[in-house]
Amino acid sequence: MKVAFIGLGVMGYPMAGHLQKAGYDVCVYNRTAAKAEQWQKEFGGTMANTPALAAKGCEIVFCCVGNDDDVRQVTLGDEGALAGMAEHSILVDHTTASAELARELDKIAKSQHKFFLDAPVSGGQAGAENGVLTVMVGGEADVFEKVKPVMAAYAKFSQLMGPVGSGQLAKMVNQICIAGVVQGLAEAFNFAERAGLDADALVATISKGAAGSWQMENRYKTMFAGEYNFGFAVDWMRKDLAIAFKEAEKNGAELPMTKMVDGFYQEIQENGGNRWDTSSLISRFKK
Repeated sequence: MKVAFIGLGVMGYPMAGHLQKAGYDVCVYNRTAAKAEQWQKEFGGTMANTPALAAKGCEIVFCCVGNDDDVRQVTLGDEGALAGMAEHSILVDHTTASAELARELDKIAKSQHKFFLDAPVSGGQAGAENGVLTVMVGGEADVFEKVKPVMAAYAKFSQLMGPVGSGQLAKMVNQICIAGVVQGLAEAFNFAERAGLDADALVATISKGAAGSWQMENRYKTMFAGEYNFGFAVDWMRKDLAIAFKEAEKNGAELPMTKMVDGFYQEIQENGGNRWDTSSLISRFKK
């Protein structure tokens, strides 16, 4: 099967690589052509000079870029992916973006007799590199079933959440959960340090009970060590939370804790931690 992958950032680069290694014929496009050239040298496949050319002849076109405007830039217009896609082909957007954008693209795709899925991912850079991402999908069930086995090249789990937009709404919930968990860990680990507890013994014990979480087991060592230069960046988290806040204004959901944590992330940005991992919330206690 010929597929395209548009956007070779820290997520898209390894995701496209997994597709090529799984036996798919992958054509990539990246706005910085040098990154596409690097990818081609590493994995093979082909590269194109525009999203439309990358999408030509592909059954499925995957996209993973920065935000709503970036998605519009690479999917719409004469050189956008949709312009190069054949009828009945499928556009899958892995970008964490707004549900509003997903519905907009779905409407445009349908008018051209094409299909669209919004499919944001969770698992971060490590999940992308190891091919174990979780994918939350919005769209039609039969379209999802066609794409699901292809996404398995880089996803350990994918789930249809409902109609178009539902994948993005699920990702908003995911980020709200992470914000609360990481802040809880930051406070708890600061308390543990001040109480003189051994970090390894502590986590080996409480991670087996109700307090356990992925964030605890995968981030506790670096949080205690004050190391944050990896993983999912604060800038990206604030972008995602802004999307959730905008949606909450529409549906009436209250997010007081999430807004508080977003404010803490803003403090970290102001102190130069824009690219630090989200677990850097603990840095506020290490001044």
